[in-house]
Amino acid sequence: MTNPTEPLSVAALYAIEAASARLKSKRLTVLTGAGISTDSGIPDYRGAGKVARHPMTFDNFVGSEAARVRYWARSFVGWSRIALAEPNEGHRALAKAEENGRIEMLITQNVDGLHQRSGSQKVIDLHGRLDRVRCMSCSWVISRLEMDELLTELNPHVSKDVSFEFTPDGDAEIEAVAGFRIANCAKCGGVLKPDVVFFGETVPVGTVENAMDAVMRADALLVAGTSLQVNSGMRFARQAHRAGKDVVIVNLGPTKADDLAIAKIEANTSLVLGELLND
Repeated sequence: MTNPTEPLSVAALYAIEAASARLKSKRLTVLTGAGISTDSGIPDYRGAGKVARHPMTFDNFVGSEAARVRYWARSFVGWSRIALAEPNEGHRALAKAEENGRIEMLITQNVDGLHQRSGSQKVIDLHGRLDRVRCMSCSWVISRLEMDELLTELNPHVSKDVSFEFTPDGDAEIEAVAGFRIANCAKCGGVLKPDVVFFGETVPVGTVENAMDAVMRADALLVAGTSLQVNSGMRFARQAHRAGKDVVIVNLGPTKADDLAIAKIEANTSLVLGELLND
């Protein structure tokens, strides 16, 4: 977890002032990533505090029952850490900016639901939501809480020890429990999958189109807490730049869109977003 009490550097303060002046009175679409949730105790795959292991891929989950058992056994332990996480100052600053009419849409690559819990309503969950589970055959949806209850009934011997390292997807870094049993769809018997886009899976076309429309409706794009290493987020920065819209980035560490930005603020999102948007 990063330290939101550390003072901002002189360079960051200058960049905030310049970006704030440039964005004043402009309507924004915001793109967020894992870096905005690190101060809520959820680690990043790439930034400071990143986890070392790779997440479950779509092909592995679909193609192997053993992989599904491993995923759900680990998620059964790790999910509670996501469920207990609370929004931080960065999430709250964006919710306030939306309330004040500054935000056209918030596009998040995160699956933790913390933007909605902080009060943001105009949210596109680009990679889905971890608090939902969907049948891959009939599309029946249950809550993650319901899935937890099913897994508890099937595996009363498994302890939810929250001391394990875990990932941004709520996947605890433990070995799969021997004999762990997984639940199937109660409607059709199909495979139940968290309602998120796994690595190697395609973001639904309609979701991408809605997000791209939001980028084009806005006057500028604010990128917060993402290195934009994958195309699912980077494409929006490219589109905003091609359309002649200002791109402002708040992130600790380099991003793939640094050369497209009119301002790059190298600082913690919890510290910056309130000053940038709500003064």
